[in-house]
Amino acid sequence: MTHATQTTDCDLEIDAIGLACPMPLLKAKQGLSRLSHGQTLRLMASDPGSERDVKTFAKLSLHTLLHFERQDELYIYVLQKCDSAQLTGQK
Repeated sequence: MTHATQTTDCDLEIDAIGLACPMPLLKAKQGLSRLSHGQTLRLMASDPGSERDVKTFAKLSLHTLLHFERQDELYIYVLQKCDSAQLTGQK
């Protein structure tokens, strides 16, 4: 895809361009569920509401928002999956 600048090599890329809220976040959650601990996902979205949704999700979950950028009407996120033991509260 030519929309995004290469910020890092990601393990999975999701194109949610044209999808309305809450679909970009749902697509990101589905993608993260397919990844292993430490792997990264790049999400590209065009819905302005995705900025609030993805940033809030990253704060409330243990996944890490490694990168965010806005290029005109394109929103690009890079999320890193946390350890599943962290999600369940185990160590």
